[in-house]
Amino acid sequence: MNVFVAAMDRIYANPSMAVAALWISATTSDERTIRVIRRAPDRITEFGAGRFVSDTTMVDVRLSDLPDPHPGDLIVIGTDSFTIQGEPMRDRERLVWSLDLRPT
Repeated sequence: MNVFVAAMDRIYANPSMAVAALWISATTSDERTIRVIRRAPDRITEFGAGRFVSDTTMVDVRLSDLPDPHPGDLIVIGTDSFTIQGEPMRDRERLVWSLDLRPT
């Protein structure tokens, strides 16, 4: 185990950093419990000369928890349900997926 994997394990185990969620596949009957770190960055979209700021919902999830997420899969966090939109992106170390979500 390298130092990055050990660090990720500690971060995702910390209840102040990560929360439990449920992943449900859009194409099969698979589902599993995962741990996610929620983020809500603002996104700036340019349209002509205008710039629009919009809210987003994103989560980071370890590849070891969720090896193959796809657009359309469902992520349930507490009572909130979200659909993965766009292609999941991995970090440089290939340890964490960043998933862009939209409410369902």
